[in-house]
Amino acid sequence: MVRIDTAAAEAVDGVHRVLTAADIPGARRVGIIHTDWPVMIPEGGRTSYLGDVLAVVVADDRETARRAAALVELEYVPLTVYSDPVVAVVADEDAVWELDGNVLSVSTYARGDTEGALAASTHVVEEVFQTQRIEHAFVEPESTLAVPVVADDGSPGLHVYSGGQGVWDDRNQIAAVLDVDASRVTVELVSNGGAFGGKEDMSNQAHAALAAWVTGRPVKCTLSREESLLMHPKRHPIRMAYRAGCDDEGRLTGLRIRMIGDSGPYASVGMKVLERAAGHASGPYVVPSIDVKATAVRTNSPICGAFRGFGANQAQFAMEGVMDRLAERVGISGWEIRSRNVVSPGAVWGPGQVMDDGCLGARACLDEVKEVYEEAMAAGLPIGVGLGLKNSGLGNGFKEVARAVVHFRADGRVEVRHCWTEMGQGVHTVALQVAVEELGVDPDLVDVIVDTTRELGAGQTTGSRGTLMGAGSVADACRNAVADGCRLGIDYEGEYRVDWTNSLSDEVEHPIIHSTFGYAAQLVVLEPDTGDVNRVVAVHDVGRAVNPMLCEGQIEGSVHMGLGYALTEGFPADENARPRNDTLRKLGIIRPKDMPDVEVRLVESPQPGSPYGIKGVGEIGLVPTAGAVAAALHAYDGQWRHSLPMAAPDQQEHWADWDGR
Repeated sequence: MVRIDTAAAEAVDGVHRVLTAADIPGARRVGIIHTDWPVMIPEGGRTSYLGDVLAVVVADDRETARRAAALVELEYVPLTVYSDPVVAVVADEDAVWELDGNVLSVSTYARGDTEGALAASTHVVEEVFQTQRIEHAFVEPESTLAVPVVADDGSPGLHVYSGGQGVWDDRNQIAAVLDVDASRVTVELVSNGGAFGGKEDMSNQAHAALAAWVTGRPVKCTLSREESLLMHPKRHPIRMAYRAGCDDEGRLTGLRIRMIGDSGPYASVGMKVLERAAGHASGPYVVPSIDVKATAVRTNSPICGAFRGFGANQAQFAMEGVMDRLAERVGISGWEIRSRNVVSPGAVWGPGQVMDDGCLGARACLDEVKEVYEEAMAAGLPIGVGLGLKNSGLGNGFKEVARAVVHFRADGRVEVRHCWTEMGQGVHTVALQVAVEELGVDPDLVDVIVDTTRELGAGQTTGSRGTLMGAGSVADACRNAVADGCRLGIDYEGEYRVDWTNSLSDEVEHPIIHSTFGYAAQLVVLEPDTGDVNRVVAVHDVGRAVNPMLCEGQIEGSVHMGLGYALTEGFPADENARPRNDTLRKLGIIRPKDMPDVEVRLVESPQPGSPYGIKGVGEIGLVPTAGAVAAALHAYDGQWRHSLPMAAPDQQEHWADWDGR
C-alpha cells in the first residue's frame, strides 16, 4: 500500500477521527504467541490478506462511519499472491510483509524403524487426505466497547468490554498497543454468543481501545457478518500423506505421516494446531513404529487458528480412513480392527507417551457401540464407526495455572469468582456444582462471578480447559475455605496446575505430551436407498459427567458440527485468496430440520489425578465424526473418500500435487 488518504472521510459530518497505523502509540503488531499480526497496515506496508485493517473511522453512528470509510482513498502496487501452501512452502518470495520465509513451524517426532516396519508388513496402504477450511459460524459477531476512565490518582485508563476467550491476553495486548502499563487497562468479559476457538485472537478490541484512548470518548465496534468472516481465524485445511502397515491379523506395525497445513498470513496458534495434529496423528491406537512431520505454512489465504478439535479432527479423519482400508485388506470389520489396536494402560502412544488408566475410556466407548454396530451389519445397513481421542487442556509443555476465589459474605451468600469465558458450554454451572459439592451449601445462595479485576489469569478458555481447570481451582479454593472455618470477608484463593507436560521437541524417551484425554466412538448409519445419514450414535467418555444434561447438549452440537465438517461445510478461497463465501447461508451448515436422529451415551472412565476424574467434553465432540461418515459412505457405494467435505466438492480445497515425499 503506497498511499492512504483519509481527508475525504475526515470531512464527513459526524466523523470524529480517522485513525491509521501512524496513530498507534505503542506496539503495531499483536498475537497470542507471536506478535506478528498488524493492528493496521501502515502506508508503505504490505497487506497480506483481505482481513487486514487499513484505517478506523470513529463517528457518531455506525452508518456515518461506514459511509466515511468508503471515502478513504488507497493506492496499491500488486504483488504475488500465495494461496496454495504447497507452492508457498518452496517459494523464494515471502507471502507476508516483514517476516522471514513462508514456513511458520515444523513439528516432528519418530519412534522405531518405521521404514523397516512398513517393509515387513503384510498389508500397506498409502493415501493422501485433504481437509478444508471452515468457519466457526458463532451466532454473535465480534463486538467491543471501550470506555475511558480516570483512576483514583487521576491517571487515565481504559475499561474494555470484550467477548474474547482470553481477557488477560486481550488486556496485555491492548496495553502494549497503547504503550501503557497493563494496570491501566481493565478488560471485562461479556457473554460472547459462541466462539469455538474463533475469538481467542483479538479482532476489534485493539481498534476500539485505540479509538477510545485517542478521542477520550466511549467507542463501540461491532463487526458485520462479512467483516467477521474476513477477519477471524478459521479451521486449518491440511493435506496428509499416510503410509500405514499392519500384520496379517490387522495389528498396526508402522506409520509414516507427512502433513502440510495452510495457516494463512499470521501465526495465531497455527503452529500449535499442526503440532497437535502431529501428536494425534495415530489416533487412539498402539503403533510400534511411527514417523511424523507436520508443517504449517504462511500464505495470503484467510488466516487459520483455533477451532474445536484443534488439529485432531483433521488427523483422525485420515487415520480412521487408513484403519478402514486396512480392515478391508485383512478381511475384518471396522469395529474389529479398532478393537485389536486400541490403546490400553501401559501402552506407548503416538509421540511416546505411556498411557495411564484414563485410556480405559477408549475401550469402553468401543465396546458400548459394538451391539448397535453388529445389528446394523447383520441388517445390511450402510454403517461406519469412528474412534477418536483428544487432549483436554493445552499440554505440549505449557505451564498451565488456573485460580479461583471463594468469599463468604455477611448476608449469607457465597461468591465464587473465576475468570473463564462463558460461551454456552456451562462453565458457570460447573463452578456452582463444585462449590455446592465441596461446601455443602444451598445452590441458591451461591453467586458465580467472572472476575477480571484480580490477577486470576487462567489464560484462554479453550481446549476443554474451563471444566477441567476451572473445577480444580474452585475445588481447591473451597477446600482452603473449609480448612479455615469459612470465615466471613476472607478471599480464599484456590489453584490448579498442570505444569508437568512435555513438548514434542523435548528429548524425553516417554514424554507426557498431555495430562488428560477424552475418548469417543461414533456410529453413522445411512439410509440404504439414498445414502443420507439416518442415525448417529455418539458414545463419549467424559471421565465424570459433572452435569449430564450439559454434556449431552455439547455432544449433540458437536455431532451437528461434525456432520457439516464431513459432508457440506467449507470456506474456500479463489486463486487470489479471496473467500468465495461471505454469508452464513453460503457456508454449507446443515439446517436443524435436516439433522438425523442423534443418540448420546455417556461413559464415565475417570482420569487419574484429575479433579473428580473429569476429562472434558467440548474438544473431543466431533473428532470421530468425519471418519465414521466416510466409512458409512464406503459401505453404501464402495467408494473411498479422501477429501472433505464429502458431499460438496465446490467447498473443497484444490492445491498443487503433493504426496508428502
